[in-house]
Amino acid sequence: MSERRGKTTAGPRHRRRRTALTVGIPLALTAAVTTTYGTGLGVFGEGAGQTASAATTATAATKATTAAAAPAWAADTADGFASVNSLGQNGTYGGRGGQTVTVKTLADLEKYATAEEPYVIVVAAAITMNPVGKEIKVKSDKTIVGQGTSGQIVGGGFFLGTGVHNVIIRNLTIRDSYQGVWNDKDHDFDAVQMDGAHHVWIDHNDLRHMADGLIDVRKDSTNVTVSWNRFSDNNKTFGIGWTENLVTDITIHHNWFRETEQRNPSTDNAAHAHLYNNYLQDDPGTTIKSSYGNYSRGSTKMVLENSYFQGMNNPVTKDATAAVVQRGNTFSGTSGRNESGGTAFDPKSFYGYTLDRTADVPALLTAGTGPRTTIGTATTPSTKAAAATLTVAKDGSGQFTTVQAAVDAVPANNPSRVVISVKPGTYRETVKVPANKPHVTVQGAGASRKDTVVVFNNAAGTAKPGGGTYGTSGSATVAVEADDFQARNLTINNDFDEARNQSLSGHQAVALRTAADQVLLDGIIVDGDQDTLLLDTAAKDRLGRVYVTNSYISGNVDFVFGRATAVIDQSVITLKKRWDGTSAGYITAPSTTADRKGILINRSVVNGDVSAGSFFLGRNWHAGGDATLRPQTTVRNSTLSAAVKSTPWSDMGGFSWKNDRFAEYRNTGPGSGAASGDRPQLTDSQATGQEVADWLGTWNPTA
Repeated sequence: MSERRGKTTAGPRHRRRRTALTVGIPLALTAAVTTTYGTGLGVFGEGAGQTASAATTATAATKATTAAAAPAWAADTADGFASVNSLGQNGTYGGRGGQTVTVKTLADLEKYATAEEPYVIVVAAAITMNPVGKEIKVKSDKTIVGQGTSGQIVGGGFFLGTGVHNVIIRNLTIRDSYQGVWNDKDHDFDAVQMDGAHHVWIDHNDLRHMADGLIDVRKDSTNVTVSWNRFSDNNKTFGIGWTENLVTDITIHHNWFRETEQRNPSTDNAAHAHLYNNYLQDDPGTTIKSSYGNYSRGSTKMVLENSYFQGMNNPVTKDATAAVVQRGNTFSGTSGRNESGGTAFDPKSFYGYTLDRTADVPALLTAGTGPRTTIGTATTPSTKAAAATLTVAKDGSGQFTTVQAAVDAVPANNPSRVVISVKPGTYRETVKVPANKPHVTVQGAGASRKDTVVVFNNAAGTAKPGGGTYGTSGSATVAVEADDFQARNLTINNDFDEARNQSLSGHQAVALRTAADQVLLDGIIVDGDQDTLLLDTAAKDRLGRVYVTNSYISGNVDFVFGRATAVIDQSVITLKKRWDGTSAGYITAPSTTADRKGILINRSVVNGDVSAGSFFLGRNWHAGGDATLRPQTTVRNSTLSAAVKSTPWSDMGGFSWKNDRFAEYRNTGPGSGAASGDRPQLTDSQATGQEVADWLGTWNPTA
């Protein structure tokens, strides 16, 4: 791509009810995030570089189909109390061993969920409950999992009755049974209700706007784990109890509670309630105000660890008869009751677990909770060839000592995946994956994405050995021109020092450049200043899709740019100051062709230690003055810090951004704002055509 543009630099109680429920199925989750850029971001799999590898192919149109073999993620098992061997059930694994079916209709969902046999049920569409408030009575030994982000249950939910066990509910959006009155006594419509169930795992769901509870764990339900879910826009959120007995054992970890009034959760007469690494957030000026956060009631014994409470009223309350043991929690802007006392239990006497740092919890959970695109979308294992592996180690213990040497060893036009496993270390080199070497994965082998670093310091104006300068695209530390490329669990950095090179003309310094289709960047850090991440295509008339997930991107000027059809999903975008300490910049600079989609930032976080109102979300780059381009950036369902300007879009190169495609949808945080002529917002109808699936089309990014 040619050198780019002339751009400027610059506590009430819940009442007892008479009803019942259950759920369950787990998977190994990422270990502790030990630094700001840690090993996890709520990723599926055992480490940041090991995202869940497979799911099922959705071949049904309007009715269910069966798959020949269960996908790899169907073998996942729960952590926490759902993993404990008790009541004749050794852990929670759902429908593993049963048929895998894909459903798109209410009739098929109910048929398989209520069957006696085990099933892995993949929900591949938005299914509306009829009548509204319907709760499907799930039987034992079921996994109900959304395909990517398309699995939705609208206007109802699931019920797990007495004795139902070994159930997993995962990767779904369950929403919108609300009937117009909060604290609704007449419409007991829950997302998930359990009455006397055991061994249930509820994981990576988006639960919101229901008439009653988002989750009710009632009537001696036990061995329940609730992990990596997003709870929002609700009154009575998560109730536990409705029993005189001390039976319930429950683990609640890595969940994001936002704009939920009460029961966050309320825990009544639980034998053992272990809550850790949760994020409870109540923003000022919103319509829903928290009445209390975590509540230990009756004779509950609660251990509450490394959770983050922001703006909550009465963040931790307890009855005189209950116990709360607090360790490592953070309270920011909270008020009212914050209580602890009594003796509880040692969770590690029941199961092992690893705590993330409390300071990391807000970013970790806002980016990592809720449904993930990379589950429920791949082909079955029987159709995938085993990947060849090449090992890189600086100390000589691998096959190669540089990443480029391993890339060079990949056969031209290789037909199947080659994994380049890079041992921890700092690799100061440039890397190019040429177009004739597709299906390459470069994966850090360390515990953290910070352990393996590929770094160099070329800039656009840096002199090349053979004469001339590198130009913007040539400055990249890592350049990818091959289709079906993946990068996982590593850091890619351009550490060009602007302050020491002010005399140099051309400070654009790319960390990662992609010019290919079907590029998956999962669990990585891309770090730079100006022009950090160039997402391009092989040619103007070529499609180039890029999916970035579970990752961190940092910079200051146009640091996500190019003409690719690119999604940044459930990631953290960090704004950095300029070389002279000033705050000013632009996040995106799309140069999209009129017939393509541009940059979609979805379910992500924008933050950074910069001045308020100093950054634009983006500006329109008409590369080379091309008036036929229609640059596009959409930012939706994301949390924006105060650094974002109230007029977040800017012109570039003499072209008005208002003639191109820039919009927001349902963003939150102090940097968000209402619709205006300077801040266009998508309607609900328009937003249905600007989702991840619309960007990626038939491509399902998977391991």
